[in-house]
Amino acid sequence: MRSPHKQLQLRLPPDLKDWIAAQAEKNGCSQNSEIIRAVRDRMDRLEQRQPE
Repeated sequence: MRSPHKQLQLRLPPDLKDWIAAQAEKNGCSQNSEIIRAVRDRMDRLEQRQPE
């Protein structure tokens, strides 16, 4: 059975990679989960700004 998730190769500047690693450790989760959380937070903020 195939996973419903798609893979993405991502290149990050060292400072951003370090920040993600630190946040993941602080929150007890994976770096992948931290990236997903950050992108979803951004999506939510943008959706809240759009007029209805």
